[in-house]
Parts: sequence; structure tokens; C-alpha cells
Amino acid sequence: MSDTPPDNLSALPDEAVFFRLFNEIGIIQQLSTSAFEKILPHGLTQAQFSILNHCVRLGDDKTPAQLAEAFQVTRGTMTSTLARLEQKGFIRVEPSKTDGRSKRVFLTDSGRTAREEGLQKAAPLLKRTGEALGRREAENLIGPLSELRAWMDNDRNEEG
Repeated sequence: MSDTPPDNLSALPDEAVFFRLFNEIGIIQQLSTSAFEKILPHGLTQAQFSILNHCVRLGDDKTPAQLAEAFQVTRGTMTSTLARLEQKGFIRVEPSKTDGRSKRVFLTDSGRTAREEGLQKAAPLLKRTGEALGRREAENLIGPLSELRAWMDNDRNEEG
């Protein structure tokens, strides 16, 4: 994929290797977010699309606080993002039927459609990514990265 020879990672201390791993993941996240936001429909931001995607993948009927925790953002940030999605008609925020003080977030049909449109718009970017990396390499990365994500998610909850 690159003409640059790989660093001699085996000569580095463990902490430097894991910092390098996090640094690479962070740079990839910044670049992918920027590329993705350029093609998202309806003026969606990555954060807004991520909420729609979360609701499709894991279900809706969550409180704003639950979503804020899942996305590691403040409740205020989540409330603002949800308000923008509600203005676009992509979610409904309703009072809880069991607890009048809390609210619940529901994906609308328009929100589900916007998520699908986002994936369709991303197809050319994803195809170019496949040409640059290759499917086998992507498959080989997904398992270890999923394990790292799961460990980090659990570790953040263990920290207190």
C-alpha cells in the first residue's frame, strides 16, 4: 500500500508501539471522518450519521443519556445533536411512557432512509479504500481492531 519501508517496530518499547497504534487509528479516524462528511446527504455530520447508524444497528428507544454514554460525549452535546436530527425529521424524541421525567429517542422512516442514502453515497469511497488496501487485508484487520474496541469499551467502564 505504501512505498515507505515499515519502521522497525520490534526495536521500540511496548508503550511506543501501542502509542503508534493509537496514533495511526486517530489519523485514520480524522481522515475518514473528513472524507465521509464531504459525501453525506442532507447536511449530516459524522456525529449525526453515527447516531442514525447506531439506532439501525442496535435499536432505538434509548434515552439521550444512554446515547451520550455510548458515544462518550456530554449530555449537552448529545442533546444538541439530537435536536438537529429531530429538526431534519430523522428522529423523534418523546417523553418516556414509564418515567415522565426522561425522554426516549426513536428513529423515523426518514432517518432510516437517510442512513441508507449515506451508505450509498459512501460506496465510491469504500470502493477506492478497497482498491488501496484490499479485502483480505481489511478482513485481517477487523478482528484485532474489534477486539481492541471491545477491550477499550470494557476498560472505560472498569475505570470507574
